[in-house]
Amino acid sequence: MSAHILVVDDEPQILNALETTLRGAGYEIETAATGEDALTKAKVRPPDGVILDLVLPGISGVEVCRELRVWSDAAVLVLSVMGDEAEKVAALDAGADDYVTKPFGIEELLARLRAALRRAQPETEPVLQVGDLEIDLEKQAVRRNGSLLQLTPHEFRLLRLFALNEGKLLTQRKILSEVWGAAYQTESHYLHVYVSQLRRKIEPDPARPRYLLTETGVGYRFVAPKS
Repeated sequence: MSAHILVVDDEPQILNALETTLRGAGYEIETAATGEDALTKAKVRPPDGVILDLVLPGISGVEVCRELRVWSDAAVLVLSVMGDEAEKVAALDAGADDYVTKPFGIEELLARLRAALRRAQPETEPVLQVGDLEIDLEKQAVRRNGSLLQLTPHEFRLLRLFALNEGKLLTQRKILSEVWGAAYQTESHYLHVYVSQLRRKIEPDPARPRYLLTETGVGYRFVAPKS
């Protein structure tokens, strides 16, 4: 059964183009031009994924995302304009899974959507394999190319969060809140120190990270290195 995707954008050209492209990719599509209409349709027929423009008439995309997260686990991919970092961060903190910047390539959007949908239905396996890293969540053990790595409890919790959200952009506030608690949400220097320590242990060359990538002004993304 194909995934049901709700596409929300107030620009008819973009809405029509996305609807045609996504149908061609095998998805069931429903569209909305306002945040209010999107929430109504999502409640009537809960979507598996949502492609959501941040700039909408009436309630904003960030507000739509925040409301969706109260009762929905749907994968949310937001569309933002170039350079609008504050809105992207706000949407990610509100629960969005990822973002694509306008103008965007269709292949990139489809790839981000597929990844977000996979994360919305996580594997239950206690051992995660990302590139040469083997992360055993039950035993709290990490190996690189078969060799056991010595991680501190906080380093493991940080890596665990990244591994469970492979490919997803996580904001600094989100990471700090999940690993250290809400009181640390503004302690970005604290996070930089631990990311640096973690890179020294998991990266073949910490100066040129391949697993733990920095998205300037937003946060970090954990990925399997390209061969």
